[in-house]
Amino acid sequence: MKILTLLFLVMTAACGFTLSDRELDSIGRRVWQNECAGTRDGLTSWNAGENFASLGIGHFIWYPEGVRGPFEESFPKLVRFLATQGVTVPAGLDGACPWATRAEFQAAFQGAKMKALRAMLADTVHLQARFLAQRMEDALPQMLRAAPATEQANVRAQFQRLAATGAGTFALIDYVNFKGEGTKASERYAGQGWGLLQVLAGMRGTGAGGAREFGESAAAVLTRRVRNAPPERHEERWLAGWKSRVRAYGE
Repeated sequence: MKILTLLFLVMTAACGFTLSDRELDSIGRRVWQNECAGTRDGLTSWNAGENFASLGIGHFIWYPEGVRGPFEESFPKLVRFLATQGVTVPAGLDGACPWATRAEFQAAFQGAKMKALRAMLADTVHLQARFLAQRMEDALPQMLRAAPATEQANVRAQFQRLAATGAGTFALIDYVNFKGEGTKASERYAGQGWGLLQVLAGMRGTGAGGAREFGESAAAVLTRRVRNAPPERHEERWLAGWKSRVRAYGE
């Protein structure tokens, strides 16, 4: 019975997203603004205190060889997607990150390989937006499998409520790229996650206004994440910016 119920939830939750080229371009440029301030140089970043590069409009994570962390590595998936769309991927970008440390990355910032990488990323904003939209669609069945049985119907309802509007659809796409699906055991502090699942589970409203409530729930989830984070990560330095980003969903 539990399997049949979950299958029903997944099937009835399918929203059949069809985003136009114009919508994808708009989404791509807004995500680019959120992650990189809309700059070309921001397409290739490595933040202080992190052990991975952040690339593309979505700051997709790319770990150096032999390095792993709690966060999902998404840049290799983007590279494979771009290749299926006929994009010529520069040599050396189909494996582990070729720069082992942030210092190496910064030293190579104006090198030929980095410039080729930025050029590819600047030319594929539309395709990166399509990749992000696909991740958002794929998130729903993952979240329903991970959610407690008592929460599955609400998670589905809130997802569909948001997906019914342009502002809500953007909020789903941007947040799942920003903080993940919320289904990975490694993406927890004190046993509590901060992904899309946790934000949707914190919502209870119906009807219009979903994007505003989503932003409020996301701000609360991110505040909890910072409170639970290991002190040495000093995540409080990012919280004001995170809150500003998610509260803009309802504006």
